[in-house]
Amino acid sequence: MTSHLSVLRRRPPVWSVSVLWTLALGLWGLSRQHSVWRDEAATWQVARRSVADIWHMLGQVDVVHGLYYLLMHGLFACFGASTTVLRLPSVLAMAVAAACVTVIGRRLAGVWAGLAGGLALGLLPAVQFYLQEGRPYALVAAGAGISTLLLVTAVEGRGRAACWTAYGATVLVCALLNWLSLLILPAHLVTLVCAKAGRGTCLRWAAAASAAVAGALPLILFSRSQSDQVSWIPPLTWHMTIGPAVLLAIGGLGVLLDRPRAVRLSVAAVGMPLLAVPQIGLLCLSSVQPLFLDRYVLFSMLGLALLIGTALGAAVRAVRPRFPGAAPWLVPAVVTVAVVALLPQSLAKRSPASRVDDVLAVSADVRRLKEAGDAVLFVPAARRDAALVSPEAFAGLRDIALERSPVASGTLKGEEAGPARIRTVMLAQRRILLVTDVAGAARPVSAERDRVKTAVLREYFTVVADEQVRGRRVIVYERLGTARRSAGEAPADSPGAR
Repeated sequence: MTSHLSVLRRRPPVWSVSVLWTLALGLWGLSRQHSVWRDEAATWQVARRSVADIWHMLGQVDVVHGLYYLLMHGLFACFGASTTVLRLPSVLAMAVAAACVTVIGRRLAGVWAGLAGGLALGLLPAVQFYLQEGRPYALVAAGAGISTLLLVTAVEGRGRAACWTAYGATVLVCALLNWLSLLILPAHLVTLVCAKAGRGTCLRWAAAASAAVAGALPLILFSRSQSDQVSWIPPLTWHMTIGPAVLLAIGGLGVLLDRPRAVRLSVAAVGMPLLAVPQIGLLCLSSVQPLFLDRYVLFSMLGLALLIGTALGAAVRAVRPRFPGAAPWLVPAVVTVAVVALLPQSLAKRSPASRVDDVLAVSADVRRLKEAGDAVLFVPAARRDAALVSPEAFAGLRDIALERSPVASGTLKGEEAGPARIRTVMLAQRRILLVTDVAGAARPVSAERDRVKTAVLREYFTVVADEQVRGRRVIVYERLGTARRSAGEAPADSPGAR
């Protein structure tokens, strides 16, 4: 009997299974066939700047991601720039989130509910997408898991002052990574109300939450001056609410099947607000200013995982009396079925085609197509990210529109010369490489500079090569003139040609 108990004590904690499972999902196809898309390219090129240059840039653009860029700068400085270093923090962070889901579920609804919730988190389609993303959203999800676990600990009466201090600090760090993560606070408030928390608990939560909001307030106010960065997000439409509605319906099943083990808390009281409140809050904010992107509330998927785990835990309890031998295999069986059913989608999310474009692929085409003396243009200017991520591929090319580099200007794409200057310089070139989007991904040309670029290329140059790869396009233009002069025409840019 004693030896049997010692074996049980040596058994690894149940959350370690969720961690290993999530790590396996995250490391599977991590490089996505050595592809990097535009959002990750922003992380890549900023992280390679010095701290002083990053600080300079944050005064102009992307201050909301400042803490994340500094973190990635440190990692790139220590381990070098690669797709593994770019994405591994997200994998590790989501593993932490899965561990938190498992611990919360085990405390409130039993071992099987906790294990099922932790395993389910990594299989959710939205989580699989951002699990391997070189952006801060998985890190925010980890912080949401930690803060929710601290809240549950405090409400259960296990927490002391240090617990509330850690709670406030965690919420603050999440807000500095993405201040929309503060939508977790009203979710936690609903949890406190549902748990009928005492006055002292509510006051301590209010103090910790207020401190976190106060710490993030300068970032929130300053970022409002950079709101043009999200001007591309489309206005809210009714079909955008379909996804949140489906998620809430799935979560509702877990609520119905919840049988709380804890005296004051239940998975329903924790998971449903965590799922619903951030989604509803972002929808409300988007009615004022378009902001609705699922990645901004990725952390709400922790609530969905908790509720799914509760449903599976309830199924195990229902099966155990009649089929005690089969009950332990129910969760593994369901997870296996889910893996098989989601396999096509899982494979798709780990392919370069899962993103709108591939910065590295187009850089390879530029390296192959360029010739000595060629110039390069980018339409829109944000496509300069290819040169910033792969400068060796663009070596020898003259960026004829660029007036101030991204580093010098403290921007992501640099500052370009005026339209007249760009036109003059273009007309002096023999060959120009244009890096742009494929037709299906391209937005209408709006900037005057870009209209001038395309007009001059169309009128004075001819296409000699056109390569399209993974959402990006490289077009090689050669200057007209030889054919026209041989036919007796004046050159197209001469006064007699107009």
